[in-house]
Amino acid sequence: MIAAFFLQMADAPPAAPSLPSDWSALPALPYVAPRQATPQVSAFVAGEIAAGRCVAQRPADGHYVLRVDVATLVGADGTIHRVVPHAIACPTIEQYAAGLVTGFARGNIALHPGMTDSWYRTTIVFDWRG
Repeated sequence: MIAAFFLQMADAPPAAPSLPSDWSALPALPYVAPRQATPQVSAFVAGEIAAGRCVAQRPADGHYVLRVDVATLVGADGTIHRVVPHAIACPTIEQYAAGLVTGFARGNIALHPGMTDSWYRTTIVFDWRG
């Protein structure tokens, strides 16, 4: 019975790397073709702010810029395994940014020989006039 347990452990895939606490040390997400938030994408965020579901300080010139940092665990084959938005005190926008990164990265990760499961960072920038 003990031998069977160790045999199962030997067949288990290696554990995914832990998300580092210092995101600034993460390499940039290696997009093949970089993506950016369009005015239509920013409109959702503007709506969340305007409805009062999220708080953003109103800029004097009415030009909002909201940045959401996102950490992404990418497999050696380019598969997205995990996406973690940095907390900005607005879960709907955080999850929206995570969903955007997932969509932007699908089939759009530059692969290189020797690539392993690794964490990367990216930033989604929402920009609108309010």
